[in-house]
Amino acid sequence: MSGIESENKKWYKKGLKDGIPIALGYFAVSFTLGIAAKKAGLEPWQAAIMSFAMLASAGEFAVITIIASGSGYLQMFLTTLIVNLRYLLMSCSLSQKLAPDEKLYHRFLISYSVTDEIFGIASNVEGRLNPFYNYGATTIASPAWTIGTFLGAAVGAILPGWAESAFSVALYGMFLAVIIPAAKKNKVIALIVLISFAASFAFCKIPFLSGISEGMKIIILTLVIAALAALIFPIKECKIKSS
Repeated sequence: MSGIESENKKWYKKGLKDGIPIALGYFAVSFTLGIAAKKAGLEPWQAAIMSFAMLASAGEFAVITIIASGSGYLQMFLTTLIVNLRYLLMSCSLSQKLAPDEKLYHRFLISYSVTDEIFGIASNVEGRLNPFYNYGATTIASPAWTIGTFLGAAVGAILPGWAESAFSVALYGMFLAVIIPAAKKNKVIALIVLISFAASFAFCKIPFLSGISEGMKIIILTLVIAALAALIFPIKECKIKSS
């Protein structure tokens, strides 16, 4: 075995190890996502394919919401694009950690596994990022997400009502787990979260707004609130010292 192959194997094993906690979390959350997909009318295999292809909790939940509301394909496409735009920024960030001469196919393969959690562990890698680290994490995380969604859609329907309700609440708990720590650290984010809640509530209760389809509501709220937040609270530029 050459030195490069040995190094890749080492990073792959490290990725597998670091990906275990992510896989466990993915399985639990995707199970509740599968229950939501079943309620929206998706078959277990359809839900599994969606999870394997997208690998994005917020994006998939938005799609399920749109399917359940009966909105069109265009709204589904635009909503998914907007909700998942953050992965473009994450990919740009990770590309800076790769070696300048890294092969193009490695860059494409890594892009598949850019999720919030895998991005987090990959960003904390010291020095250059070896693609096989991401491959290791993805090898265990992606199947856990896909299988969890499938089982949630397949088994969730036969669970007792109380158990199904409990699992369904876990999905919302995941979103709270994402926004609360950030809101506690940053008052601006906390304010934006509260405005988002209030605006979403208004869209449900105000007569001429409540008639808008779920897909368009997500698109409008995301674009308007994100744009206003960027204009009113721009991120201050800082100079990074070269080592």
